[in-house]
Amino acid sequence: MRIDLTDTTSSKINAALMDARRASGSTAAGMVLTLVIVTDEGSAYDALKAANDASREHPSRTLAVIKRAGRSPRARAETRLDAEILVGTDAGSGETVVLRMHGELAAHAQSVVLPLLLPDAPVVVWWPENSPAHPAQDPLGAIAQRRITDAVTAESPVGQLAQRAQSYTPGDTDLAWTRITGWRSMLAAALDGRPAEVTSAVVEGESYNPSVELLGLWLTNRLRVPVERVVTGGPGITSVTLRTKDGDVTLDRPDGLMGTLSMPGAPVRQVALKRRETSELIAEELRRLDPDDIYATAVRTPVERLREPAGVETTAAVKAAKAVEAAVTVAPVRVSAKVPVEAPAEAAAAKAPAKAVTKKTVARRTPAKSLPGTADRAAAKATPAKTPVKRATKRSGS
Repeated sequence: MRIDLTDTTSSKINAALMDARRASGSTAAGMVLTLVIVTDEGSAYDALKAANDASREHPSRTLAVIKRAGRSPRARAETRLDAEILVGTDAGSGETVVLRMHGELAAHAQSVVLPLLLPDAPVVVWWPENSPAHPAQDPLGAIAQRRITDAVTAESPVGQLAQRAQSYTPGDTDLAWTRITGWRSMLAAALDGRPAEVTSAVVEGESYNPSVELLGLWLTNRLRVPVERVVTGGPGITSVTLRTKDGDVTLDRPDGLMGTLSMPGAPVRQVALKRRETSELIAEELRRLDPDDIYATAVRTPVERLREPAGVETTAAVKAAKAVEAAVTVAPVRVSAKVPVEAPAEAAAAKAPAKAVTKKTVARRTPAKSLPGTADRAAAKATPAKTPVKRATKRSGS
């Protein structure tokens, strides 16, 4: 059942929900929580589809808040609330209300959402994109027990993790953390089944993926060992290696579908490690409404220990280094250092010859330009000015 209300109020929306429930033959509300989705028109369809799929496991009232402040002064001055109510099969196992707030009302979304919350039920707020810098201080985030963000959708995912670490409040979580649940479970089960002392670890994955960073931070925090970060083409996390005295424990997933677990003294096993849909991630986050202390500890782990091994010269590594430099400007303590470590002596040896030849080249060119007359031009032609340039090119590229 679908009901459209134009220029309406929260009380009229509540009345329409009661009428729709009676018409469908369900007088009691069998919903366990209220899920508030703060999104825009472009992302509303995907977010609502994921919420409806998750509601089959967690029946909930879903409130999609779409703010349309308007571009012109006339549109911003017009205050209006439009609602679209979905009940029954169109809304999964709960109720869905799409709230479109126009004009100044967009700045006071909490005044519309508060009367529509289920009584005596937890509240979860989800920002699929454009999450606030401090979710707990947001007017909508302040009324929720859990606040879900997604660092993947940010322009600088690594910098977004740094912001999440600084603004963390009990109840915050991120879907980048939820995406590594399978990896954490497999690695923990491998060490439980065959206890061994881990000396170091290597995490491989694509650049701009905050899940790779979080997995490395989790391993650093739990194992208290150095963790190397290697940039690959993906998709997502491609491999994790735990180095022990008896051999390497490797969990490899090159295609994003099936993983291969290899351990010393044990046969190679195939494990299910498929990349999950957003609806599965939301359903997992709705299973627990208490603060996630493990996530809090991982995201706050000092990342100076997370290093990329020296000698990695790939295009992805260069892009990752630029992203990290931009993120370090915002929060230097929380951003993973993806820049390959270069020995100072090697760097000085590589730069010194190029500078010496450059000065020599300039010294030879200067007399050729300053000498007037025919004899001076002949002297300038006789001066081999191009030879040092070729030498400089060869030396700087080596």
